[in-house]
Amino acid sequence: MCGLVGTYHDRPSDPKEMHQLAARMASTIVHRGPDDEGTWADESGRVAFGFRRLSILDLSAAGHQPMRSASGRYTVVFNGELYNHLELRRELASGTPFRGHSDTETLLAGFDRWGVAATVDRIAGMFAIAVWDAERRTLALARDRFGKKPLYVYRAPGVLAFASELRAFRQLPGCSLTVDPVGVANYLRYLYVPAPRSVFREVRKLPAGHLLTLTSPGDTDLDGVPFWSVARTAAAARSDPWRGSDADAVDALESLLGDAVSQRLLSDVPVGALLSGGVDSSLVVGLMAERSAGAVRTYAVSFPDSGFDESAHASAVAGHFGTTHTTFPLAQGDLLGVVPRLPDIFDEPHADPSCVPTYLISALTRRDVTVALTGDGGDELFGGYNRYTRGGPLIRGAHLLPFGLRRRMFANAGGGALHALVQRLGGGGPQQSGRSRGRRLRRLMAAPTIAAMYDQLITTRADVSDLVPSGGGAPLAALAALEDRTRPLAERMMLFDQSVYLADDLLSKLDRASMAASLEARAPLLDHRIAALAWRLPLRLKVRGRTSKWILRELLARRLPPEKFERPKMGFSSPIDSWLRGPLRPWADDLLRDDGVEGSVLDATAVRETWAAFLTGGDDEAPLVWALAVYRAWERRWLGPAPVSG
Repeated sequence: MCGLVGTYHDRPSDPKEMHQLAARMASTIVHRGPDDEGTWADESGRVAFGFRRLSILDLSAAGHQPMRSASGRYTVVFNGELYNHLELRRELASGTPFRGHSDTETLLAGFDRWGVAATVDRIAGMFAIAVWDAERRTLALARDRFGKKPLYVYRAPGVLAFASELRAFRQLPGCSLTVDPVGVANYLRYLYVPAPRSVFREVRKLPAGHLLTLTSPGDTDLDGVPFWSVARTAAAARSDPWRGSDADAVDALESLLGDAVSQRLLSDVPVGALLSGGVDSSLVVGLMAERSAGAVRTYAVSFPDSGFDESAHASAVAGHFGTTHTTFPLAQGDLLGVVPRLPDIFDEPHADPSCVPTYLISALTRRDVTVALTGDGGDELFGGYNRYTRGGPLIRGAHLLPFGLRRRMFANAGGGALHALVQRLGGGGPQQSGRSRGRRLRRLMAAPTIAAMYDQLITTRADVSDLVPSGGGAPLAALAALEDRTRPLAERMMLFDQSVYLADDLLSKLDRASMAASLEARAPLLDHRIAALAWRLPLRLKVRGRTSKWILRELLARRLPPEKFERPKMGFSSPIDSWLRGPLRPWADDLLRDDGVEGSVLDATAVRETWAAFLTGGDDEAPLVWALAVYRAWERRWLGPAPVSG
């Protein structure tokens, strides 16, 4: 895995200076690629690329980037892996003089043969790509289908720049970055900043599955056009629904997922797997064990809090599949020690509590291997969350009541009256108390539409205008899919989660946490062919009553006794409630009683009141308080008066 940067100027510049600028930008993301570096500038100095390489395929100089195509027309920087590159090579072999065996060279050969747009449509994998077409004088940027790899785009008068991480833009002469209050408001609500916005007004994220072609740095469209989307895949599946038996569906998934795992084992460096012992990671490890010549290397962590510790389950799965298994025991001090480092790991604020253990297991796994397979994507594609099995029926039932009556019924309902419904609501992980669920349920019942109900279900708090007065209150556009009554509600939930939550929370977290440790993480379940099959399958093959991921469980049961994986879902998170009231209280107190940096978009008084209410137990909003503390720490690191480097 790697990191890329680049600039596109409206006027000619000294190519030597552009090389130097690209090198400075790339130097800020060394952690993404510690093995090699390179820069390139076109003869006019208008376009420059910089690259940091984590060598995975073709460790020789033949894999060095930036790389030019055999024709000389295209120059590329490419972050990611193309899992079908051997298949494409065979198709391109006639008349293509390959120098090495890297997937970057395959990508460029595709550009020469088919053009940029057609090649991007053919490739499968995870990627962020920047390519300069010397013949047409155009710059193209592309991001993979699910958004596994990041790509930020910055624009100022006369210049457009792009990078894998925000920190690289600070090397641009005269760079001006101002906080976007809407982005911050969305961050506080969802714990991440949904695309295409970023935390800065001047920067946008290229949406997942999009190709952006620029004829000048001043082009107004910075989102490009989709070459693939979850919504289009789901829509196409309606005209080609699954018509086979349940057993046939399990067979079809087994074939696709087995191939996806095999493709992701391709590497010239050691490969392992992150194993929680849950359904998704256990299935991936089982398929790896069947396709690997030697014992698979698996890794897990154990937590001091038994409510979060799955290490015994992981060890049992590893023993069954005969893996070489390592469990890293984590003390509370190990976990807490990462918290002050979060603003360095995530240069855009990100408050998913699982950031902490994800970084730690990545750093520890990197001691042995450079690549690790994960089980990411199973919950979103196959209905793994309690909100699908429990929240969905609750929302459907509530929506049958007239809105006014529903709002009055639950406005002042006490704990006893809410208990049964709170149990049906589920979700939230071990850190979410019954009181917190009850408060969320009251808000859900006061929401007028299904989309608004789901928004209440997945946010810390739908209205954060007291904390970010200038942040606005418009809902995310993707929530509109929740009102499509032609689909089962659980499918509508999954459509939103695959389109937004997966890319902007889970995959963003995985990318930053793993790349901070120079570890490449691969997710076989997020092969786009598997997504297409998942949408063709009827909902009953994913969610049956309160049984989630039915088809994945059936597939895993072919390899592993059910008693080794059938248990309540725990999640991979951190006990932020007890941390904030206990060992992290001095850290949070220092941040949340402060006025913040000059010009902060947060209302300092509202922040202090939220913190005080949390400490007195009057308002159990641990996720929101955590997000506020993480944001304040980010402000100090990236917006404060001290010089910022790297």
